[in-house]
Amino acid sequence: MKFWIKNYMRACPGTRITYEANGSGAGQSDFLTGKTALAGSDSALSTAQIGRSESVCADGGRAIHLPMVGGPIAIAFNLPGVSRLVLDAPALARIFDTQITKWNDPAIAKLNPGTTLPSTPIRATHRSDSSGTTDNFTSYLSTAAPGTWPHGHNKVWTAGGGQSAKGSSGVAEQVKKTPGAIGYVELPHALARNVPTASIATGAPAPVDASVLTASKAIAGSTPMNADGDLVLKLDYATRAPSAYPIDMVTYEIVCDKGNKPATWPATKAFLTYIAGMTGQQGLSFEGYATLPATIVNKVRTRINTLA
Repeated sequence: MKFWIKNYMRACPGTRITYEANGSGAGQSDFLTGKTALAGSDSALSTAQIGRSESVCADGGRAIHLPMVGGPIAIAFNLPGVSRLVLDAPALARIFDTQITKWNDPAIAKLNPGTTLPSTPIRATHRSDSSGTTDNFTSYLSTAAPGTWPHGHNKVWTAGGGQSAKGSSGVAEQVKKTPGAIGYVELPHALARNVPTASIATGAPAPVDASVLTASKAIAGSTPMNADGDLVLKLDYATRAPSAYPIDMVTYEIVCDKGNKPATWPATKAFLTYIAGMTGQQGLSFEGYATLPATIVNKVRTRINTLA
């Protein structure tokens, strides 16, 4: 959003856009109480929340989701002496549920033959704030390791144990300064701090690294879940496609399908049109994010034109 807003306001200096990156949960709450013209969220609204949106959207409108960008959720780790680490869904589920507590546990060693793993205690780190990143990460665990992860998925961390930090930036910082730590973060936050990230064994011929390209390949297999013009995407967290990274998320911009605030809607629609357009989508890979498949982006552009 900083990238988009900076470029848009430079091109359209008469428009002022204020955006607070306060987590998906807070962003949804602010939109549903009428505080904002749109909400950015890495997690879709629930059916109950969409019902609540009818009190914010005038003229019989309700909230809809416009997917704008995707990207990998990287598994950042701090294990001195180990530069490459392979993990899979069952191991991650047990690590973040504090069932595996040492780095040389046999389950981890089996995934990393030839690597000398220390007996360092594992310091699993999760988000302290309500987060779409948490929702997508726990969706991956509950889908790819259903017999191991008993907590389902949620924007709020519900498993016990571990340490916590606010935002992907906070988790990345915590992992960087804590030997033995592991955490889930948006990839750009790990790259910016030079924190190594794990490769994921999915059942494909080779473990898959977290990258813009591997996330794009996985997201390309997603499809809209609804046929009513709401563009929530169904991600395949259990993909076994070669070179497809499975722990991904899609960021949605949430607005009303009709009944948006008249005072801010013209500027909001123009901004949405820009970020979904060729200029807005260009360069996202250099920011560490994945552009969405053309079939999805074209649907978003068409849907924006129908909003009011």
